[in-house]
Amino acid sequence: MASTAVSIQSTNGMQDALGYDMNLEVVTLPVSDVDRAKAFYQSLGWRFDIDLVLSDSVRTVQFTPPHSQCSIQFGKGGTTAEPGAAQKTFLVVEDIDAARHDLISRGVDVSEVQEARPPGFDPQGGRSYFARASFSDPDGNSWVLQEITTRLPGREWTDSPDVASLADLLHETSLHHGEFEAVAPPHNWWDWYAAYADARQSGSTQEEAAATAGRYMAEVKHIVVPPA
Repeated sequence: MASTAVSIQSTNGMQDALGYDMNLEVVTLPVSDVDRAKAFYQSLGWRFDIDLVLSDSVRTVQFTPPHSQCSIQFGKGGTTAEPGAAQKTFLVVEDIDAARHDLISRGVDVSEVQEARPPGFDPQGGRSYFARASFSDPDGNSWVLQEITTRLPGREWTDSPDVASLADLLHETSLHHGEFEAVAPPHNWWDWYAAYADARQSGSTQEEAAATAGRYMAEVKHIVVPPA
């Protein structure tokens, strides 16, 4: 279903803008030998979508990785980039070891799995985001396997919650609002609820959401909790 551009009021009182809904559909790869590239990507077990020949100079081949919403295209007349110029296109997998073994069984030369974590980064997600391996097609277009099992807060587009989930969120919100209400001046509870729920649905922890709601009440609604 199409959606229009939506403006929302953020919890800090600033105006945020969400653009029109868009899905990344196709990545174009530059190749030198279309049939060789077609054989390679077919060997990966990717879904073959089309091989459309319009003329001697225009041909489009499309494949889609299993269950991906984005496809790849290559052929003739589609790009002026040099063959092999597409570098480090990421393929996200839930189990990088299983994905790597599958590719190797199909004759693909895949690097060892490497883990690179920024110093001091919270290790709560295990190796999610940090375990990677790479391979290339015959032209040198390179791919990176990246294991993601737990996404960072705010990194997923979410639909409206179902009734049970919404009820759980409202119950959680009421508990945290009770702590705020006990020390705050009289106010409209729904303002605090909205700020808290918005923060939680954007990926904040309960503590972060409560702090965000407190700032919103102070900065936007001018409800300031007196010092203890």
